[in-house]
Amino acid sequence: MFTGTLSADLLLGDVHSLKEKRSVVRPIVAELRRRFAVAAAEVGDQDLHRRVQVGMATVAADAAQVGDVLDACERLLAGLPEVTLLSTHRQLLSDADAC
Repeated sequence: MFTGTLSADLLLGDVHSLKEKRSVVRPIVAELRRRFAVAAAEVGDQDLHRRVQVGMATVAADAAQVGDVLDACERLLAGLPEVTLLSTHRQLLSDADAC
């Protein structure tokens, strides 16, 4: 069993308040969950109105499948016109790592 996480640092476009930020971030997180069946949430920069960190996690039987899902999530984020993908960080763990 493999667990993969992806943390993405995003710069939001024309956003001037935390309320506007929520209206941009919520649909992105919902789309990640719906399309790729990942756990996704806003995990950082909650007090900044133009920056957001979104975290995603997935579990699969093999590492390649985890990588494919995280690649697809990253492509989705990179293709959104309302945000700029600044950076990502990935981590892959296997159940053998826990021993």
